[in-house]
Amino acid sequence: MASDTTDFIAIREEVIPLPPSAPEGYRHVLLLGTTGAGKTTLVRQIIGTNPKERFPSTSTAKTTIHDTEIVLDEGPWRAVVTFAPSQEVRGALSECISAAALEASKGADRAAVLRRLLTHVDQRFRFNYVLGNGPDLDTGGFDFDFGGEEDEIRGPVDDTPSTKALRPLDISHTNEVLAEVTERLRVLAISLRDQITRDLEPEESDDEHVIAEIVDDEMDRGLRETEDFREIVNDLMKEIEARFDLIPSEKLRRTDAGWPVSWIGEWLGATGRQQFLEEVSRFSSNQASLFGCLLTPLVNGIRVAGRFLPSWMASSPNPPKLVLFDGEGLGHTPTTSSSVSTRVSGNIRASDAVVLVDNAAQPMLAAPMAVIRELVTTGNVSKLILAFTHFDNVEGPNLPNLKARANHVLASADNVLASLSGDLGPSSEQALRRRIKKACFFLAGLNAPLSGKTAEGRITVPQLRGLMRAVDLVMERPEPVDALPVYDQLNLMRATQAASEVFHRDWRVRLGLAGGDKEHWTRIKALNRRFAEGWSDEYDNLRPVADLARELRERIHRFLQNPLRWEGQPSDEEAQVKWDELAGNISERILKLATRRIQTEPYGKWTDAYRERGSGSTFRRAKTIGDEIFSEGAPMSTASVSPDEREFLQDVTDEVESAFREIGAKFATD
Repeated sequence: MASDTTDFIAIREEVIPLPPSAPEGYRHVLLLGTTGAGKTTLVRQIIGTNPKERFPSTSTAKTTIHDTEIVLDEGPWRAVVTFAPSQEVRGALSECISAAALEASKGADRAAVLRRLLTHVDQRFRFNYVLGNGPDLDTGGFDFDFGGEEDEIRGPVDDTPSTKALRPLDISHTNEVLAEVTERLRVLAISLRDQITRDLEPEESDDEHVIAEIVDDEMDRGLRETEDFREIVNDLMKEIEARFDLIPSEKLRRTDAGWPVSWIGEWLGATGRQQFLEEVSRFSSNQASLFGCLLTPLVNGIRVAGRFLPSWMASSPNPPKLVLFDGEGLGHTPTTSSSVSTRVSGNIRASDAVVLVDNAAQPMLAAPMAVIRELVTTGNVSKLILAFTHFDNVEGPNLPNLKARANHVLASADNVLASLSGDLGPSSEQALRRRIKKACFFLAGLNAPLSGKTAEGRITVPQLRGLMRAVDLVMERPEPVDALPVYDQLNLMRATQAASEVFHRDWRVRLGLAGGDKEHWTRIKALNRRFAEGWSDEYDNLRPVADLARELRERIHRFLQNPLRWEGQPSDEEAQVKWDELAGNISERILKLATRRIQTEPYGKWTDAYRERGSGSTFRRAKTIGDEIFSEGAPMSTASVSPDEREFLQDVTDEVESAFREIGAKFATD
């Protein structure tokens, strides 16, 4: 199997090296936005792929589930795809099988069990793309009566070349396997639940919710220990691996154990573009008619290159020098204190510009706000470009013209700016207002090819050209500042202690160790498993490493903006440049520190917590995570500073002091 430390970016880089920003003049642009905001649709407009070409894939649901990297150049059409490691796929499949068994044990019909089996709860691994929807999926679920109007809204059947190229696949054997697995799971799950319920012997005073939690946890443990469960995992993994046999072997690179690591393709001549789109669709499509032969959920990254040219730049002889990074949607996070993932943080640092795509017809949600906070506190606010999509849907009797509509959209952003002023300081708000004034664009009609002959095109084409100019201007870096800020080290310690307190306050609620709405035990266990088995440092929106890094960054950001004095006399803008330089250097160090203290050093305790079994295991697991891993990784302040807290404070101070030496700042010695 591939190592957990496999560098998939390096694999893609070996095949298609990313052209550097300098001296070649390329701009590396990261697109971020909530699911459904139109981020990938904007990518299509920039690279000039029309809706029927279906690349990259879009839909109203969570579509982009892996990194897509697109290089606009003059070379032939090339692509390299990297795949999730076998152990990660097997782990997600095991979670699906366990969830399906729990569903079956509670009396769900076969169709409901099959749905749980084929689609992971976080929608990252949609195994129905690979295995098909199975033989019985349409027989269950909710029965809605649409009055026979289904055909009226279904839309045209897609008969693009890519569909024709991938359609011939007989999945009858897979359907037989899925039917057999569903029945085996049903029998196994009901038998196991009956046994656990008999053996449990709860006291009359026991809470029924606690009993149900214990039974479900024991079901998960018991299932995974059975030979039947392991056989089911193996049977389905064989079906998944069989899909790779549809690909010419010379294009695949595999591990010693036979699991695919990467796929490479290159296409020349007049038909190169069409062949490229046909073959790449197997790894990127979400088209329902292709379910059963797609490999999309198994992909963790795809990099393509070629002569992409926007239709609205047809008069230009050459493609713009762009590298576009399109990743998974940010999701509709319910809380304003949400963190962006550590992966997104790294992508922000590596990019020249960040295009934040948001729906103009809706108020700004928590996830885009989290991105803005990330950009501010990491010193990257100068990279921000705001792109408001669905501008054609902004309408009302109080909005008589385009200017009124644009001001209406920007008014919703004022709430973001106001909250930033309170949390991150007034200088952050001022810097952000200056940035938005320079780089804010409104886009309409992105779902269709743009033309100056349509109302949407007359609005959007000039805005897209302005967006491209804004990307170019981001490359202009400010001159270094000679003035040197001087800080009080005690203020840094207070900021660190405050960050730790908020981190623990939030996570103790999530873990059920303090009052409030705790996370469901299955989500905590899923998070625990990813740390214990080394897949990831997050599960869905549970991101302890990113949360600690965010809390530290935000408080250190406030600390940076309040020096004791300056050695020199910088202007307000020069001071902001210095603060951004410091914040950028410190943020990278803080992320590494949070990773080490929350993920790397306590690895053994994550493993111990995941192994908890039996009555009370969910509480013991939460206690280990909260009272040992988190409390030792980021100790809270006590009346007498403990050795663990002293070490944590010193670690943070050392990182900040190292940044001071590199950028030009210091602690006061008097």
